Amino acid sequence: MTALQNKVALVSGSGRGIGREIALKLAAEGAAVVVNDLDPEPAGQTVADIVAAGGKAVACVGSVTEEGFADRFVNTAIEQLGGLDIIVNNAGYTWDNVIQKMSDEQWSAILEVHLTAPFRILRAAAPYLREQAKKEAEQGRAVFRKVVNISSTSGVMGNAGQVNYASAKAGIVGLTKAMAKEWGRYKVNVNCVAFALINTRLTQATDQRTTVNIENREIPVGVKAANLKAAEASIPLGRAGSAAEAAGAVYLFCLPESNYISGQSIICGGGRP
Repeated sequence: MTALQNKVALVSGSGRGIGREIALKLAAEGAAVVVNDLDPEPAGQTVADIVAAGGKAVACVGSVTEEGFADRFVNTAIEQLGGLDIIVNNAGYTWDNVIQKMSDEQWSAILEVHLTAPFRILRAAAPYLREQAKKEAEQGRAVFRKVVNISSTSGVMGNAGQVNYASAKAGIVGLTKAMAKEWGRYKVNVNCVAFALINTRLTQATDQRTTVNIENREIPVGVKAANLKAAEASIPLGRAGSAAEAAGAVYLFCLPESNYISGQSIICGGGRP
């Protein structure tokens, strides 16, 4: 029997990058997964790959910031997969600038996707989690559920040029600690993984201006090759992490062995403090 057999997981932003690897990892360990992405193609591909490997998955396409998304996301798990046991708040992107050049739109967009959206998803899940916990207590059963929020070393230590992102990711740490206290009585473990430098399309080496379209905005992506090399040199393991390695850190908090760990944040950063 696999570690997450009969569990149902929500993974936001799981059509690409780290989120995709999280979805694949949870599915490989037995969980049925609701895959989310802004675009139907990458979400559908992740679902297809999970199904082809013998797993179970469905897609819930859309922006985590859109009106009504949180309820739709949660209801997809309950109605199509029969429950909800794991929530991974992963969706997000960066839109950097120094503070004097940062617009209100930049500030609000990043806080909305990284902090407000996870809040709404957890709020939408609350009635189901309370109801299930009550039933299980009456039956004398101890069933633990998991929330893993995604932060960043920028949120833990700050980072120049990322005042919006750093603020949102610091807020996720606070959200994690508060929810661990609120939901402990429901046997829900709420923890946080803060990533350092992970290889994704957002951190690829490039010396040319490269953008991706996110919600009708052209968002710059990539890191100058010299800056990326310097960043990797500062990591004790000497390199950036892979998306699969990032997913492994999230998986640790989803295991039954983590049932007595809650309200914690760990850095997945190759030894970077």
